[in-house]
Amino acid sequence: MAGNTSLRKADKAKNDEFYTQLSDIEAELKHYKKHFLGKNVLCNCDDPYESNFFKYFAMNFNYLGLKKLIATCYDSSPIVGEQLSLFPDKRPYMIQITEVIDENGDGAIDLTDVEYLLKNRKNSTRRLKDGDFRSDECIEALKEADIVVTNPPFSLFREYVAQLIEYGKKFLIIGNKNAITYKEIFPLLKENKMWLGYRNINADMWFIVPKDYKYEKIVEGKKVKHIMGCWFTNLDHKKRHEKIELYKKYNPEEYPKYDNYDAINVDKTADIPEDYYEKMGVPITFLDKYNPEQFEIIDGIGRYSILDNENTKKAGKYLSMIDGKAKFFRIVIKRR
Repeated sequence: MAGNTSLRKADKAKNDEFYTQLSDIEAELKHYKKHFLGKNVLCNCDDPYESNFFKYFAMNFNYLGLKKLIATCYDSSPIVGEQLSLFPDKRPYMIQITEVIDENGDGAIDLTDVEYLLKNRKNSTRRLKDGDFRSDECIEALKEADIVVTNPPFSLFREYVAQLIEYGKKFLIIGNKNAITYKEIFPLLKENKMWLGYRNINADMWFIVPKDYKYEKIVEGKKVKHIMGCWFTNLDHKKRHEKIELYKKYNPEEYPKYDNYDAINVDKTADIPEDYYEKMGVPITFLDKYNPEQFEIIDGIGRYSILDNENTKKAGKYLSMIDGKAKFFRIVIKRR
């Protein structure tokens, strides 16, 4: 039964793969260059035939000063042969790059150079029995990595993050915004074991979808779909230390308390009162501006408190209610 469950999860993950646009990767990664010097980077949900994460790190290998780039995937791409012609069939494999040279002498590192390097020199490819990030082979690659950067299947986000935390890895990954409210994820945000990336959480992302998947528009010849995605990381970045400038004053009429939770409600991060130092409930978009030196995260409240006990959960209480009306999920904070 356990084996069948694993297979079903793997199949679901394959159907849940949305490919990140290179422009979005470039826009985010430029804020983390200092973290990558001399590091082993793992992209463990990434087939180089279509993964822009692989492209980014392969083409910026020397610029970032990487020691090694490792990529693994469930099975090779449905567009096998359209970009790189490594294997004639669709089976999981691992690629390891330790040297990138401008082989064609055009002054740039592109996928033509990478294809050549994968067949020669110090770099290697090998088949995997199972390309699932939870497989023994992929876990061994994870142990070797210093930083993991990828877009894991959203349906397996909880398991994926749990594995990263278990092995103490640095990471920069994409997840659904709603993951903020997961009982497995929110405590990590609260304890500053992970936080949001640099990109504005309100700027939703457009992902490249598989050929037969429903799409909303075409960008640069690629079918794309709007997804509520955002970056999650435990790599420090400048934005995380920017102070939120507060200007509003507290008054009980504008900031009512919840019916059954001892905190005031604040509907917008910009409206946090600068003279209030008790508990406040703010929307999840607060995390985009969250400075841990300025605020402390206390709790997360919605239908029930994420950090509350099992009895409250079973009772199905709306802890973020005002005058009998339920509010959306709120993050409870206090000023430091």
